[in-house]
Amino acid sequence: MDLAGISVVDAHIHQWDPLGTPREFSAAAKLLRYLPLPADFATRLTPKRDREFIADPSAYLHPYLPADYRSDAGEVPVEALVHIEVEWAGRAPAAKADETRWVASLPFGVDTPALGAIIGGGDPSRLGFADLVDAHRSASPLVRGIRTMVAHHPDPGVRSFAEVPGVLTSSGFLNGFGVLADRDLLFEAWVYSHQLPEVTALAQRFPEVTIVLDHLGTPAGIFGPVGRTTGADAAARRELFGRWREDLATLAAQPNVLAKVSGLAMPILGHPVPVRGNPTPVAALLERVAPLLHHAFDVFGAQRLIWGSNFPIDKPITSIADSAQVVVDVLADRGGSAVELDQVFRTNAQSVYAIDAALLA
Repeated sequence: MDLAGISVVDAHIHQWDPLGTPREFSAAAKLLRYLPLPADFATRLTPKRDREFIADPSAYLHPYLPADYRSDAGEVPVEALVHIEVEWAGRAPAAKADETRWVASLPFGVDTPALGAIIGGGDPSRLGFADLVDAHRSASPLVRGIRTMVAHHPDPGVRSFAEVPGVLTSSGFLNGFGVLADRDLLFEAWVYSHQLPEVTALAQRFPEVTIVLDHLGTPAGIFGPVGRTTGADAAARRELFGRWREDLATLAAQPNVLAKVSGLAMPILGHPVPVRGNPTPVAALLERVAPLLHHAFDVFGAQRLIWGSNFPIDKPITSIADSAQVVVDVLADRGGSAVELDQVFRTNAQSVYAIDAALLA
């Protein structure tokens, strides 16, 4: 089983230029650009909790644009992309819509895969959320939904992206979330695995809103120790896996939820970090992630799973080709059909993100 003959949609990529656009990491990128420092200085300078999340800070210090993605995709037959917001900075209420406008202006489709959809950034609990959503939609007709940076971990040594826990169940967030239902937009949920019950509660409260779970819930530390105590030993990792299994199954019972088989090479999962430019062998990666993928197929079925590379976040651990191959191998091991392969790598994303069929000829 392989991807030959399939027009692949990569449903989770990021683009950035920290030197020319306002990102949370732009200041560091600009500073290190002009200082004559040793090659590994950025790594040594990066705080431990950030280093465990990103593994290699070099990708955050330079632009990552359509040509860079094309080079990384190699022979994988990617025809269309879904861009996901990433740490755009700005104080104005509608500042995050500038990211959508910038992404839409990039030279996708010029010897690169086409841009099929955009997920913008925004927080339903903030004043002016409805205006921000409308600004995203005005910036590009490809906007299909919103992602809020709500990932928060109880281990203070694991990097959190929300200032406080429980954002998804807060009254302010819930009061604003109806804007997505009113505008027929989806919500992209990126959380750590202990937050999965919050996603379930959100899906139950808003059954009319499609929710896409990113990265199977990012069970930090499931492959090795991270933070202060997370995944500290084999027993802790077994407990983490057991809770993740139960919570993912409960979430999958909600018919308005789909999940991305993406981000399974995020360093924060506890992967050993290989030497730069030497991705983890497929066999080794498969041994780690196969239990997660098998369970995801069991509870969601191929008809509600979507593949995404999560590049360049996953690049320190794997390649786009190997990321895809692991999913292909697990599906083949399960006796999956060509139809199911097509669902995971193309048709599910095409449907959920309303991607123009002409891009996938």
